[in-house]
Amino acid sequence: MIASSWLLVAFPALGALILLAGGRRTDAWGHLLGCATVIASFVYGLVLFFSENGSASDTTFYSWFPVGNLSLDFGFRIDALSLVFVLLITGVGSLIHVYSIGYMAEDPDRRRFFGYLNLFVASMLVLVLGNNFVTLYLGWEGVGLASYLLIGWYTDRPSAATAAKKAFLMNRVGDVGLALAIFLMFKYVGTVTYAGVFANIGHAPPGVITAIAILLLLGACGKSGQFPLQAWLPDAMEGPTPVSALIHAATMVTAGVYLVARANPIFNETESGRLIVTLVGAVTLLIGCVIGCAYDDIKKVLAYSTVSQIGYMMLAVGLGPFGYALGIMHLLTHGFFKAGLFLGAGSVMHGMNDEVDMRKFGGLYKRMPITFATFGLGYLALIGFPFLSGYFSKDAIIEAAFGQEGWRGWVFGLAALLGAALTAFYMTRLVLMTFFGKERWKDLRTEDGKEFHPHESPRVMTIPMIILAIGSVGAGAFFSLGHRLTDWLTPSLGELTEAGHSVLPQALIPWLTILLSALGVVVAWFVVGRRETPVERPQNVSPLVRAARKDLYGNALNEALVATPGMWLTRFSVFLDNRGVDGAVNGLAAALGGGSGRLRRLQTGFVRSYALSMLAGSFVLVAALLLVRFS
Repeated sequence: MIASSWLLVAFPALGALILLAGGRRTDAWGHLLGCATVIASFVYGLVLFFSENGSASDTTFYSWFPVGNLSLDFGFRIDALSLVFVLLITGVGSLIHVYSIGYMAEDPDRRRFFGYLNLFVASMLVLVLGNNFVTLYLGWEGVGLASYLLIGWYTDRPSAATAAKKAFLMNRVGDVGLALAIFLMFKYVGTVTYAGVFANIGHAPPGVITAIAILLLLGACGKSGQFPLQAWLPDAMEGPTPVSALIHAATMVTAGVYLVARANPIFNETESGRLIVTLVGAVTLLIGCVIGCAYDDIKKVLAYSTVSQIGYMMLAVGLGPFGYALGIMHLLTHGFFKAGLFLGAGSVMHGMNDEVDMRKFGGLYKRMPITFATFGLGYLALIGFPFLSGYFSKDAIIEAAFGQEGWRGWVFGLAALLGAALTAFYMTRLVLMTFFGKERWKDLRTEDGKEFHPHESPRVMTIPMIILAIGSVGAGAFFSLGHRLTDWLTPSLGELTEAGHSVLPQALIPWLTILLSALGVVVAWFVVGRRETPVERPQNVSPLVRAARKDLYGNALNEALVATPGMWLTRFSVFLDNRGVDGAVNGLAAALGGGSGRLRRLQTGFVRSYALSMLAGSFVLVAALLLVRFS
């Protein structure tokens, strides 16, 4: 079975090839082929999952490139971690593909859209299945390309083109970090295969190990939208809603968490590297929560929710053996409820003429009962409602954070706890503004002057939402029961270590989490639920809200620290090239040309001139000899 694991990638890759190369001839059935290929990959993934025991098995397909001392094969690693990601990517990806049939029904280029989706899934599978860091890097770049194409899908919108370019460029920053980490591995370990690196990384100098870990984290920050490279992720909402669900729930943003978890033997060797990972996760989860409280765009609120939840995952994997498996469990449960929330947001947009401003919604629970029910279950799972998915995964991370020694327990635990309260606030605000209160859309018109007529989405869209809602309810309990998931991941991540102590009584932490989440819900009710929501956005707000509306000045920071210095450096380089390098070359050429022109004037063609020159030369030579003789 493992020898044929290439079929996992081959199905969606072949679908992408047919749909993108076949052109308009595939328009009639292209969307069906796109769905069929991902479903086939999911089915084959299930077969592999039930036929394997989770231990690592590497298989080689061909010699990729032998260069000097580096001989690299193209192959896959089938183990507990890769199989979990295969099922997540292809399972949730299949539901998003099916949903896209209805959502993109009116788009004339729907076939090409499914081709890009297939390319995205194939690249993501290469990323998680590769048995060495270079194969992972191949999938890493393929995901970046596919996300660029999907985010910029609406080519007639300048904002979409800008968002796609922004995502592409900011991801390149992280990609440089990943590439440098791979170079250091080959320099100090002599190989880039997982087996070779993980077995010998302990022999590298401690400073090099820490440098590799930090560079890997830089790559993870780029792909997963973590501080300070998080600014691209909310702008990616310019793409169609299925793209948002695919990127923000189950695939691209989880790649960074996968990278850190996969490289756990490296991070286990450097406490400083793990500490930086946890700090980045804690800062990011708070940034995402604060900004999410201030936005009125339903998709951008969910986008910053993703930033925050990935922050929880990074915090968890940064805890090392205390949290690797917990981070992956939250990643899986998040895949269910966040994909469901994005598809629910798309359903709302579908019934509201693509409107995204929550201030123009209200009272939609009566018009869209299935969307409301499925979205509501995803909301409850996200805020950690008892016994739903988020309750088992996120609360476990909070407990593990409080279980760290000294100041780390207080800092990381309180950050995670505050994040839970803020999550409950901004998600309750979203639900109240969208589904409850006055039907504000009745008094409004679309941009082209039409009335709003909200309605439930077709079954091809609601059925995937229902399936994801079921996962939002039961996935956490299923994974936690009998430590099912953590035991399964042990061969890949090591045994989950229970904290021996806690800075707070361990029995108190779950109750404290529920209490603060409930407080967030109540505050949102008093701020939004009991008041009529104005259609126009209030401008007289506090400095914190004003800063949150500007993404806590993240874009301004990147502009000041990176973009503007880069622009000036580019201008200086152009000046140096034009006036310095080119100036020196051109000046030398001009000097030689001018000198040769002047020397050419001496060649007159008259014998008397040459005789005079020879006589003058003879006098100079005699004078020089006499000077040497009598000096």
